[in-house]
Amino acid sequence: MEVLLELIVRSTEIDVNGHVNNAKYLEYLEWGREEWYERMELSYEKFLAMGVQTVTVNININYRRECRQGDRLTVVTSPERAGRSSYVLRQEIRNAEGLVCADALVTSVAMDAATRSSRVMPEELRALFPA
Repeated sequence: MEVLLELIVRSTEIDVNGHVNNAKYLEYLEWGREEWYERMELSYEKFLAMGVQTVTVNININYRRECRQGDRLTVVTSPERAGRSSYVLRQEIRNAEGLVCADALVTSVAMDAATRSSRVMPEELRALFPA
């Protein structure tokens, strides 16, 4: 399921070049993933009840267009694929015209909360990804 998160670029997110600092794009993507988890009813507490946590292990991002102060952006997050213990979310940051400003594939791993090592993904999470 695709989840959208809308935001407005604030003055504190701008760098000396007058556009959004590259690190802020990563923060926007994180906010989008958190929104996806919430909409999928997978809160941090729910993961802990299942004995699992998730950890981001790779972000492959492409910066396509600059974003500037006051821009209205939409972070789009959708499930891409799942493996044994890892999964990939596809994300885009789009401007008000619908143009892609950045896109990313974000890989996360299911981690056993007690041993802090990778483990098989819970079925409740796996069910959200294409077969």
